[in-house]
Amino acid sequence: MPLHLIDRIAVEDAGEGDAVVCVHGLGGSSNSFTPLMPALARHRTVRIDLPGSGRSQRAEGDLSIARFVDAVQSVCARLNVARAHLVAHSMGTIVAQHLAVVAPKLVRSLALFGPLITPADPARAAIRARAARARAEGLAGMHEITEGLVQAALSADTRARQPLAVAFVRESLMRQEPEAYARTCEALAAAEGAAVETIRVPVLLVTGDEDGVAPPQAVRAFAERLHAAASTRVCVLPRCGHWTPIERPEDCARELRDFLAAQR
Repeated sequence: MPLHLIDRIAVEDAGEGDAVVCVHGLGGSSNSFTPLMPALARHRTVRIDLPGSGRSQRAEGDLSIARFVDAVQSVCARLNVARAHLVAHSMGTIVAQHLAVVAPKLVRSLALFGPLITPADPARAAIRARAARARAEGLAGMHEITEGLVQAALSADTRARQPLAVAFVRESLMRQEPEAYARTCEALAAAEGAAVETIRVPVLLVTGDEDGVAPPQAVRAFAERLHAAASTRVCVLPRCGHWTPIERPEDCARELRDFLAAQR
């Protein structure tokens, strides 16, 4: 699995076939999509650690959704990816929506897990407070942030029955560099919504019935705004929180596999 460093952005590029580009969420990395890789066996899969996250933590300067959009476009250009299915989680779904609007020739379809157009106002305040804590308290702050998010972002069933999923989420969050994580929080808190009504490609929206970030009613409202999309499917997974690919990997892989097969 080749690893590229493109302008300090770590990128994994594996497989052959139609291209799929994966964009993770806040506190995530390219590994957020490892459970979905069986569904992508017939595709060329490009997984990006966004600037400020994962192995791309050394990114300098302010972070923003616009910068993440530019980073994905730059990676695709450098790797000669002219058209791709986008698979995204959480904050990455905002990035993917903007890409579908500003670079429609690049985006072939959108598979969005834990999708949101923008954070709600109370969430923006909470995310900014999280940024301040990470910046002020460093590793200790990240530990406390992680403990809180495990309780809030994972379903009760996941916490009780899936220790490996809990361990993954804890490790993903705790491995983030505090200052870079704080800047990523600020990027998400400042996010503006894309003009989703203009998106024309097929869209898959997957959330959990216990997802407080992308609750089912908000995701259904999101789907209703996709007036121009070639097709729209909403899937709500039972006993699942916000980390859908980690909490319900087989269900997410099945939904993704069927969705991509329909685009051939």
